[in-house]
Amino acid sequence: MKDNPEFTKIYAYNKQYMVEMLKAYLADNHIESFVLNQQDSSYLFGDVELYVRKEDEGKAKELVKKFENDE
Repeated sequence: MKDNPEFTKIYAYNKQYMVEMLKAYLADNHIESFVLNQQDSSYLFGDVELYVRKEDEGKAKELVKKFENDE
């Protein structure tokens, strides 16, 4: 997915629960998203990334801003 031109990364964070909450928020707004966990399993450094389809990028980024302001 990371190298797939049909998808774009819209969010990355080091706390998986935050990314999962945002994924659910996007789903509530009819945007399908995909999580890619880039964290090291032993030390938990790195980010968890959230991807959406290119055609959903604009609306998804608006929702990310709203989500961050509400948190």
